[in-house]
Amino acid sequence: MTLTAGQTFIIICMLTLGTVITRFLPFVLFRNNKKSSSYITYLGKVLPYASIAMLVVYCLKEVNFTSPANYAPEVIAIIFIVVLHHWKNNTLLSIGAGTAVYMFLVQTVF
Repeated sequence: MTLTAGQTFIIICMLTLGTVITRFLPFVLFRNNKKSSSYITYLGKVLPYASIAMLVVYCLKEVNFTSPANYAPEVIAIIFIVVLHHWKNNTLLSIGAGTAVYMFLVQTVF
């Protein structure tokens, strides 16, 4: 299916509108509130951990646990990430270094 220039333009405009609305709507809705509601504060504390847990489950859903060679890179990388995060307490460092360790293990060791 080939899109015309007009259809492509409309799609780009709708995507831009959707992105702008989802980015700016919270600031419009909560601009006058000096103190956030308890529900918003609760979500701010819980959602980052829930998102990370969901990503871990998603990444590990197709791991084959029949032999250690199939799951060893994932286990080693997860242990490395947990230890590094407890040591440095830096999420970006943990994610970046963990990804590098996993890719090194997959491409060279296993």
